[in-house]
Amino acid sequence: MSADLYEIDSLVPHAGDMSLLDRVLSSSADSVVAEVTPRLDQLFCRDGEIGSWVGIEYMAQTIGIWAGLRAKSLGQEPKVGFLLGTRRYTAAVAAFAPDVPLQVSVTQQLVSDNGLCQFDCHIDSQGQRLASAQLKVFEPADIDHFIKESSQ
Repeated sequence: MSADLYEIDSLVPHAGDMSLLDRVLSSSADSVVAEVTPRLDQLFCRDGEIGSWVGIEYMAQTIGIWAGLRAKSLGQEPKVGFLLGTRRYTAAVAAFAPDVPLQVSVTQQLVSDNGLCQFDCHIDSQGQRLASAQLKVFEPADIDHFIKESSQ
């Protein structure tokens, strides 16, 4: 399913200031590359910089795009997903430079029948690898039931 058929906001549940990604550069059945240009007026900017820890959220939202495209290809609406954990997050920089585009790539490594997924993720800019990690996410079949069960 081609990503250019959809706006990012129709693929992920984030809105307003929490919607961080700018556009989808490419997509396939098992991967997505998105672009974000960190700006000084964004939510996570502190003291004139965007800490590299925000990269985890960039990665998670890019996974959300992958899940949204997958749902649309099956004739379904995108669902809410949860970031379960991050392994081996490494960053070559303490902060992302403002106004310099970042390419956020996610590649699915594991998708189970119960909604558990694992992705290999990285952030590149100007030919340099700035951050990488493995993210585990969970997309419950029934979000209302999951939240109800989790709160008990």
